[in-house]
Order: sequence, then C-alpha cells, then structure tokens
Amino acid sequence: MNSTRRQFFLGSLALPALAATKPVGEQPNILLILVDALPSWLLSCYGNAQVRTKNIDLLAQTGTRFLNHYSASPLGDPARAVLLTGRAPSQLKGGDATLEKLLGGIGYACGNTSGGAAALQFLDGQSSGKPFFLIANFAPFANLPASAGDYAQAKLDTFVQETPAKNAARGKEMLGRPLLDNLRKTAAATASLDAEVGSLVARLVQKKLLSETLIMFTSPCGSLFGRHGAWASGDATEPINFYEEVVCTPMIWSWSGRVPPLATRPEVVSAYDLVPTICDITPAQLPAANLCGRSYLPLVTGKPLPKKQPWRTTVFAQYQDAAMARSDRYKVVLRNDGKGPGELYDDRVDPMERVNQYDNQQFLTVKTSHSAELAKWRRQITA
Repeated sequence: MNSTRRQFFLGSLALPALAATKPVGEQPNILLILVDALPSWLLSCYGNAQVRTKNIDLLAQTGTRFLNHYSASPLGDPARAVLLTGRAPSQLKGGDATLEKLLGGIGYACGNTSGGAAALQFLDGQSSGKPFFLIANFAPFANLPASAGDYAQAKLDTFVQETPAKNAARGKEMLGRPLLDNLRKTAAATASLDAEVGSLVARLVQKKLLSETLIMFTSPCGSLFGRHGAWASGDATEPINFYEEVVCTPMIWSWSGRVPPLATRPEVVSAYDLVPTICDITPAQLPAANLCGRSYLPLVTGKPLPKKQPWRTTVFAQYQDAAMARSDRYKVVLRNDGKGPGELYDDRVDPMERVNQYDNQQFLTVKTSHSAELAKWRRQITA
C-alpha cells in the first residue's frame, strides 16, 4: 500500500463518529462493489482466519460492518435485482426502477462495469464537479484460477470439507477428491478480488475523491463452497436451499465523516433495504411501489432510532414456492406453503445448521410465529 493511501486509512480511524452533520439530501459519490457468490464467512473481517483480505478489512476498519445482512433470494440474478430495485423477488418484473435510474434522474453520472480494469477506467473519467454512481461488478469464482498461488499448500483446516451431499446438484464436480484444491483456488480468487478492491480505493485517493465517496461492499448472495456437501448457491442442492452461507452476505459501508469507523451493527437487515437507504441519503425519490424495505441510515450512521419505530426482528427471502423467515436466532424455511419439506434451525445453538428442528414439538411456537410472519410479509408484498 502506498503511503498516501495508508495515511488516509489511518487518519480515517481517528474521525469522530459524531462528525455526521451534513443534512439528508446530499449527493455523495457512490461506489457499490458488488461481488457475485461471496459469502461473508470467506472474508477475514468476518472471522476467516485463513483467507487474507486486508483491503476489504480496511474498508471495515474505516467504516461500519453489518453482522447480519441477508440476501432476499438464494440465487444470484433475483438477489441482485432485489438489491438494486428494492422489490421483493415475487414483485420483480421488467422495467422496475433501479438505483441507476433513480440516481441518474437527479444528475449522477452512472456506470455499471465488470472487472477491475473497467471500474478503474470509469473512475478515471470522474471529477469532483459531478457526483457519480458506479456499480463495480466482480465474479471471482465464476472461473477459478489455474493455480492457487500463495494458497497452493494451505491446509485450510478451518474450512468445512465434507463428502458430497446426496441432494447435491449444481457444482458437484467441485466436490469429493478435488475439493481441497478447489478451496485453495477459491482462497486465491478471494485474495485477487481483495487486491482489486485495494486498487479502486487507491484510485479514489489518487483523484482526491475518497473523502466525498460512499463505498459499499456487498454480494447478491453467497456460496456453500463445500459446506453441507455442496458447492454453489441456493441451486447447489435439490430442493433449493437457504443455508446461512448462501443468504448471509457481507455489507460494509465506508464513508468519511458520516459512517463511524471500527463499528459493527447486529441488527437483522436485508438487501431490500438498500434502495430506501440510498433514497434517504440523496434527493432521489423512493419509487412509488409497494416496497417492503426500510432505510437503515440511522443504523449505519450510529444514530438512535425513534422509540416508537424500533428496528424489525425478522427478514425474509424467497425463490419460487420456497421462502425463508430469519430472525436474530431462528430460521424457518417453508416450501409450497408448508406442504413441502420444511426446515427450522436454532442458529445460536447450531450455527452450522446441522439439526433440522422443524418437526420437533419443542420448537412449535417458533415455527408457528415465524410462519405467521412469513405469511404476513407475503400478503404485504402482494397487496
């Protein structure tokens, strides 16, 4: 890391959390780093001791990290669409207003790039005279590198390396004997992603744009990468799964003077909250649609919520006839309105989701309450 960038990051750590005095409705530059199939557990700032992601860690250190951020769908395409429109999966249709359209309508220069080189080229064309919104897309796991590089001999003994599950579907060729080698290449791909994130931040520093730029780092949905004996996202198994590794995604905000550094938020938040939050920050108007999300701007800026409007306790995800209700402790998955195979996990006691408690009468109250919450949410999004 060059000295200029290091000085910035170290200096940012000293910024007071109460420096956020600018009025709502400002127009910061916005850089959304969107990484396909990246689960939060793969990053060192989320506790991974064997994959080094120092640049992503620095974003977390200079900003706020959400501990319980959830995708609204276990598959990448609908999950991305929810993130960028605020619409629930069953509400998605062609022509939905995206963040690009909303921010472009108030004068933002918008870009949607793939890979680090294209993102850097877009940033090179920006100046402090006009705000920009860039979605920098990365897909580091679509084609794993031929070599694992620095991870070629890594034992990765803290990774879960299981035999292929009986219901494994997409990605079965990555399991079994080649699993450890593929995990090593996944670690190498994550390290390469981290380097590209560092390059984007360094370019913002070089162009003197970092202090006026909100950086968000997230993923549409995660991947199993060998956990539960499967490899890919929700469609790694039959039926579709909502395992924590798939739906729990990283969300990091770094914004000098507005977002407290070295902060974490424990609240259960969803990808469908992003559009309301960005519209809360900027003059962009919230779409006139039946959105189910809520702005988490007070959470990410360290402000108290109104006493009469506490944060929600449950978020939801959906794909076709399967849906999930996730609270701070429990997860309930229903299929075919409860007629199909269901799941219930106590994620506080069983974080790896090994024991399905769906038919355990001791959890009947949990199943009933979460199922009712899910039914209420479904009615809300179809109203």
